[in-house]
Amino acid sequence: MTENMYNVGKIVNTHGIRGEVKVLRISDFAERFAIGETLYVVKEREEPFPLIIDGHRMHQGFDLVHFQDYDNINDVEQFKGAQLKISEEQLTELEEDEYYYHEIIGCDVYTNDEEKIGKISEILAPGANDVWIVKQSTGKDLLIPYIEDVVKEVDITNKKVIIEPMEGLLD
Repeated sequence: MTENMYNVGKIVNTHGIRGEVKVLRISDFAERFAIGETLYVVKEREEPFPLIIDGHRMHQGFDLVHFQDYDNINDVEQFKGAQLKISEEQLTELEEDEYYYHEIIGCDVYTNDEEKIGKISEILAPGANDVWIVKQSTGKDLLIPYIEDVVKEVDITNKKVIIEPMEGLLD
């Protein structure tokens, strides 16, 4: 079942003694953590386990989440290190020129002169815009800012991205 599931966060620790968990969010959609939403806990080589959120708050940059019927630290200790995922049916429709990370990762990157640069291996979200990490054949990673001046075309169907490199980007 995990092949059609998408990461929205990771449980990094417990918080307090009343069953809250500290979550590092990997989603731009805060509503994924709304009360009443279902998230799936996925640990290595285990089947996804659905949990319903009945409490949420922010604390020092982390999401603190409480799950229905898990009212004690001993109940949630087992979830430390687990991924939180959603099913494909829970994906939200995106606006034009918006993409899910799983759609971008794995795309081949070409310059506007059709020169292949490499493949997108990871996405960072440090601030105002995302940064796409491109693994080059030389083994050196290239950082591509996801801005209009650089990323000219994204073709999800053919897993292809065309960029116009800024001065010094490919040096």
